[in-house]
Amino acid sequence: MQRVVSVVAHLGFRLQALPPALCRPLSCAQDVLRRTPLYDFHLAHGGKMVAFAGWSLPVQYRDSHTDSHLHTRQHCSLFDVSHMLQTKIFGSDRVKLMESLVVGDIAELRPNQGTLSLFTNEAGGILDDLIVTNTSEGHLYVVSNAGCWEKDLALMQDKVRELQNQGRDVGLEVLDNALLALQDLGAGSRGSSPGNSSSEKPRGEAGRAGSQGQSAPGGRPLPVRE
Repeated sequence: MQRVVSVVAHLGFRLQALPPALCRPLSCAQDVLRRTPLYDFHLAHGGKMVAFAGWSLPVQYRDSHTDSHLHTRQHCSLFDVSHMLQTKIFGSDRVKLMESLVVGDIAELRPNQGTLSLFTNEAGGILDDLIVTNTSEGHLYVVSNAGCWEKDLALMQDKVRELQNQGRDVGLEVLDNALLALQDLGAGSRGSSPGNSSSEKPRGEAGRAGSQGQSAPGGRPLPVRE
């Protein structure tokens, strides 16, 4: 917790809230909602907490929604996305497993490179979107939506069991990490208008939380979407 908060303070980023359309007000069942490692940080900075997919998350800080939106488009912002499903896929057949579930060439990803992809059904229909990162530590790091947690996890677990029954070397572990998403960093330096996405295939580099230019021991993967 202290490591994550210190990173936010050191880098000078503004932590933003979830879009209001994705949330509902808290009820008397607030105490049963899960909390991210940044929960106390949100409260200390005036975060208005709401229920989303079984988690207590900030929908707004002291700034207005308009001010927060414009800051993200004109500069960059950090978002607490620790509620999302984070999965570690390991074993020598990890790429085979992932490519059987998603679109895209996972095998071509460089170490610590991630890509936006889609879970699909047997007919090619879209089930959910996700980010797959080929880590330098010898496993795939998968982040998918909290609203599809049970469905996505069951999909991956079923495929793991299927491949294991065929004698394949593959395994799955659900991670419980703090996770921050950085949005629009460097948009101006690339020469594109703030908020515009790249015309190239969505790719990003995964880093670790820590001081600028230095990895923090035990730091968390930090996907950066372009």
